[in-house]
Amino acid sequence: MTGLRERKKRETRLALSRATIGLIVERGWDEVAVEDIAAAANVSERTFRNYFSSKAEAVAASHLERALVVADELRTRPATEPLWPAVVDAARKSLSGAPDSPRDEGHMERVKLVLAHPSLHAELLRADDIAKDELAAAIADRVGLDAERDLFPQLAASVATAAIATAMRHWMVNDPNGSVIEALERAFTEIGRGLPVPEGES
Repeated sequence: MTGLRERKKRETRLALSRATIGLIVERGWDEVAVEDIAAAANVSERTFRNYFSSKAEAVAASHLERALVVADELRTRPATEPLWPAVVDAARKSLSGAPDSPRDEGHMERVKLVLAHPSLHAELLRADDIAKDELAAAIADRVGLDAERDLFPQLAASVATAAIATAMRHWMVNDPNGSVIEALERAFTEIGRGLPVPEGES
């Protein structure tokens, strides 16, 4: 169970991350300084730097927090619930608390530009690794396996995090005015079916 102090730190990280993303989407990556982010979040520059070493790390923190919520939520699910429905519900909860998706196409294009920034790539990979380890630990606890020695928890965590990321990317690119939850559920449905090749494709 996450302690109060750790929860407060995560809340501060998320607030700083969202402030960073909002400013960069509005102004552009190179037009936002740490002092701007600190002012928007009503904290000192020192506080920002206590949490993040760069704007890229701050942007990636929202992605990481969303993934950590999946592990947190999975640990709260009833022990009698089958694993994959529990994972899907945990993933659904992690996305339901996100800010409302923007409806302006120009805004979405700016979001995509932010996510494509070269300096963000390594930070997102690092966030993915941390998130997969946390989710693997939660899965291992649930099914009575060792998160490091047994293959299944790591494999299941990798599949789940890939499904969530793919669903979000598909939603942003193809249907940002629609529901990200629907894209998520479609992704897990296809995984549950064993990923059969759709008719007409090879």
